[in-house]
Amino acid sequence: MTTERADLTRQARACGLAGAQTRHGNVGRVTGPAGERSSPYLGGVRVLVTGGTSGLGFAMSQALAEAGARVALTGRTDRRVRDAADRIARRTPVAGVVMDVRDEQSVTAGVDHVRSALGGIDVLVNNAGLGMRTVNPDFMTSPQGFWHVSPDGFRDLFATNVLGYFLVARTVVPHMLTAGRGKIINISVSETTMRRKGFTPYGPSRAATDALSHIMAADLAGTGIDVNLLLPGGPTRSGMTPDSAPADQRVNWLDPVIMGPPVCWLASPAADGLTDQRIVATEFAGRQPR
Repeated sequence: MTTERADLTRQARACGLAGAQTRHGNVGRVTGPAGERSSPYLGGVRVLVTGGTSGLGFAMSQALAEAGARVALTGRTDRRVRDAADRIARRTPVAGVVMDVRDEQSVTAGVDHVRSALGGIDVLVNNAGLGMRTVNPDFMTSPQGFWHVSPDGFRDLFATNVLGYFLVARTVVPHMLTAGRGKIINISVSETTMRRKGFTPYGPSRAATDALSHIMAADLAGTGIDVNLLLPGGPTRSGMTPDSAPADQRVNWLDPVIMGPPVCWLASPAADGLTDQRIVATEFAGRQPR
C-alpha cells in the first residue's frame, strides 16, 4: 500500500467509511471523512464520465483530471466533446469521446475507444441525462400535468436517463469483473425532485435510476466492484435549469463544482469497499476543512 493510499484509508477508517468496513444495503446518507485532509491524489486512476460536456459532468471531469486521474468524457456531438476536452486540457490532459448513451452500438464503440485510450476503465461516472427543459422549457414557473407530456418526449428522456445508465454500465462491468475491481458512481437527484408536481418524466426517470443503482450494487456484491449514488443536494446551475427561473430561486442554486470533492473521494482508494450508498454533495462539502 502506498503512503498516499494508507493516509486516505486511515482517514476514512476514522469515520467508519473505510474499505475494511464494507457496507452494503445501507442507503443512509454518507459524508466524507471529517478530519484534516487534502484532496485525494488519483494518479493512475482511469475514469469515464458520461455527459461530461457541461454542468455536473464537466465539473466532475475537471475535478477528477486536476486530482491526477486519467479522464475520458463523453457527449453526443463532436464539437461539444472537443470543446469540453480542450477547456480542461489547458490544465491537464483529458480525452473526449462522441457517444450516444441511448444507442447500444454507440456505447460499445465508445467504451472500446476509451479502454484503448486509457488502457482500461477503473471508475465509471454515469451522468449523461436530459432534464425537464426537453419536455417543458418553463417547468420551474409553469409546471404541467403528466397528461400534457408527449409520449415521444417521455420515451426520449427515459432512453437517455435510464436506458443510458444501464447500457454504459452493462458494457463496462464485464471488463471490471475481469480486473476484479472497479467503481460505478451513478449521479442522482434529491428524492423530493423525483416526486415533485410537474416533473414527469424527469422525476420518475431518476427514481428508476436510483432503483437500478441499488440492484447493480446487490448484483455486484462481493466482486470488488462498488456502486454508489451521488447527488448535489439541491438545484444546481446547469443546462438542466432554466435561466427564466425567478431570481430569488436562482440565487440559492448550487455551483456544479460542489460535485468535485465527493466524486474525487469516491474514485480514490479511501472509498474502496463502500457500496450501495447515497452520498449528498452538500453534506460532504459541509464537512470539508476550511
